[in-house]
Amino acid sequence: MTEDELSDWVRARAEELPGVTVDQPFGPEVDVFRVRGLIFMLLSPSTATGVTLKSAPADAEALRETFSAIIPGYHMNKRHWITLRADGGLEHGLVAELVTEAYRLVVAKLPRSRRPVDPELFGRL
Repeated sequence: MTEDELSDWVRARAEELPGVTVDQPFGPEVDVFRVRGLIFMLLSPSTATGVTLKSAPADAEALRETFSAIIPGYHMNKRHWITLRADGGLEHGLVAELVTEAYRLVVAKLPRSRRPVDPELFGRL
């Protein structure tokens, strides 16, 4: 997969998710994806860092050990964030699931009244 394909995959999946907004607080080269104001993904297609996603610490560690294309989150907390690189080692389905899981993790931290979906059920049925 190329950097453009990876960017297209994550953007398409993120834009399908309920309540997602995109802004550029760090400049035009980084799209920040949020749900109800909380960041779950950063997309920088013009750099080698590519896509940075929220991740559960245990999952992040296992993913980094399994896939060479997944590294600690670039400029983020290394326990809670992962960065995906476009080196051809990631499948489209896995990338979509990682975006969905990042979204669910952030939604779970929101007060119930502000959640656009139930994070326990969304994407798992």
